[in-house]
Amino acid sequence: MFGKLASDALGLSDIGRVIAPQDYHKVESDDYIMHEKGEKIFFLIKSKTDEYCFTNLALLHLDGDSAISKKRLLKRYDYYQHDISDVQLETAGTIDLDIELKFALGEQVFSIDVHKEHIEPLKDIYKALIEISQHMADEHHKLGLVTQSLDRVVSSLARQAGGQTDLAQQASALYGFYQDTLLQASHAAHRTDYSSVFECFIRS
Repeated sequence: MFGKLASDALGLSDIGRVIAPQDYHKVESDDYIMHEKGEKIFFLIKSKTDEYCFTNLALLHLDGDSAISKKRLLKRYDYYQHDISDVQLETAGTIDLDIELKFALGEQVFSIDVHKEHIEPLKDIYKALIEISQHMADEHHKLGLVTQSLDRVVSSLARQAGGQTDLAQQASALYGFYQDTLLQASHAAHRTDYSSVFECFIRS
């Protein structure tokens, strides 16, 4: 008991370790993976209080209060709802025990301490998160360009229509096309499955 309390006081319980794929079935997060929908764990960090489970569809964070409490709060962040940004990897100094993996998922900011012996796999998840964040930013940029172009076309035609029935009908039809196109572009910008990215960067 004293050892656990001391570990909490020193913050050592928060230093995570990368779990090997053959041990994924031993962690709590595995119970909440949507295997029925093809969800798969690609990377997992576990400390005495928390689990950070990166799947092809989402990040699952099993959030614990302390190493001596069994209470856990499961939080799920689906990638199509939460953009990944500000990905950073802070390497350890000479006397440091840990490396920090930092990133944001939407408005939620994560800073995960991982033992420095896991630097190599940490480089892999860093690369994967960078690639996903770049993909998300690129898709939003493309969506913005589509929106601007369609806005200009619809506005121009509406101005030309004035009181002319035919042009007004054309403007109305084009506006409907605009809404459908924008909806399709929005869906394209919200990719749900990032298996290919994880498979490219995460070494088994």
